[in-house]
Formats: sequence, structure tokens, C-alpha cells
Amino acid sequence: MFGVGLPELVVILVIALVVLGPKRLPEVARTLGKAMGEFRRQSSEILEEFQHEARLDETRQFRRTPPSPSPTPGAVPGAVAKGAPDAAPAASPDAAVRTPSGRA
Repeated sequence: MFGVGLPELVVILVIALVVLGPKRLPEVARTLGKAMGEFRRQSSEILEEFQHEARLDETRQFRRTPPSPSPTPGAVPGAVAKGAPDAAPAASPDAAVRTPSGRA
């Protein structure tokens, strides 16, 4: 607890008793206890709100990210699928190869 041991705590309580007096010390202690309880309650509410917002952000991010396509079993990595729109048409093996002179 903040590096305050039992001997230091006893000294602080004795000084508070001398300064505040026996009538006012319980009142101040009660007020201080209520204030600390309220502070803990407020800080836990803020922490819960941050955690809730973080979970909502993760959920929104997960819903926005489209799933990556799963590879087809037996597919060759890096190969272009047959009939893909951005694939260049393959030359048939029967097609004649023309030279710049125009001969086959």
C-alpha cells in the first residue's frame, strides 16, 4: 500500500489524532472512506466502459474485414484459375506460330 508499513501508519494515525482531536477524527475518517469508495466505484465504471467500447470496436472491425478466400484443395499456389477474368487467354498447342515475316 504505497510503501507505507505498519509503523508509518501508526505514526500517521497518531498525528491525525493530535491534529484533529478525538471528536473529529471518526468523522474525517468516515468522509475519507466514502470519498475513496466513490472514487473506486467511478474508476471501475470508467474502466468497464472502456473495455465495453474496445469489445465493440473489435466486433465492428471483425465484421468489416471480409474473410480471405480459402484455397481449393489440390490447387497449386500462385496458379491462375481457369477462366479467371484477368488471366491472359492461353494459346492452343495447335496454333501456328507466326514469325515477323508472316510465315508459319
